[in-house]
Amino acid sequence: MRIVIAKDYKDMSARAARIVAGQIYLKPNSILGLATGSTPLLMYKELIRVHKEVGLDLSEIVTFNLDEYLGLPKEDQQSYHYYMFHHFFNHINIKKKNIFIPDGMVQDVGQECKNYDENIKEMGGIDLQVLGIGNNGHIGFNEPDIKFEATTHKVKLDDETIHANARFFATIEEVPRFAISMGIKTIMHAKKVLLLVSGENKAEVLYHALYGGITPEIPASILQLHQDVTVIVEESAAHLLQQKS
Repeated sequence: MRIVIAKDYKDMSARAARIVAGQIYLKPNSILGLATGSTPLLMYKELIRVHKEVGLDLSEIVTFNLDEYLGLPKEDQQSYHYYMFHHFFNHINIKKKNIFIPDGMVQDVGQECKNYDENIKEMGGIDLQVLGIGNNGHIGFNEPDIKFEATTHKVKLDDETIHANARFFATIEEVPRFAISMGIKTIMHAKKVLLLVSGENKAEVLYHALYGGITPEIPASILQLHQDVTVIVEESAAHLLQQKS
């Protein structure tokens, strides 16, 4: 595991964008696993800049998003489908057929999850998976006590996650209670993992995820067993890691 301490959010995002861009330069048809939320926003903006100003070609990449809320249509501004198109896909030359995001309005959730994992497998597996980490240690929407062998599945969101995401909605009642998420097993099958950590409030959970026991109570702790993980953490979230070193 490689841990990189960035001076701030902008530096973290720039470093992350360079890693993703490097992956694409080396393998133009890379299969990317992508995350949403506030942490990767500036990374996406930087990738758009590199695409437009430097000529990074994104026409052959294939993307799989980590998760999607259940019950939100694609056009809902709080859906992750909307997030990805608004903040990234609409500004690059990716082929729409190469974009995979779970369908939050699907009737047969189990079949949707099965199809999602089959599509990843058919594409040859994820080359680089981008992750954030939740306040409770979740990656994707894999909440504490998730089974590590879980593939893409329906999840019930923890109260802590609902409260954390309420800032994106008008009221907490509007926050969906269920989602589709890649499972831990699906994430761990990625060839490379890039974990981005922003905010002083993530310092303690990050410390336990990287240096504590490997436990479903902190889903991100499983990354200790992955063969190729890069963690980019902004300085404000890294003070406990610095004490460890």
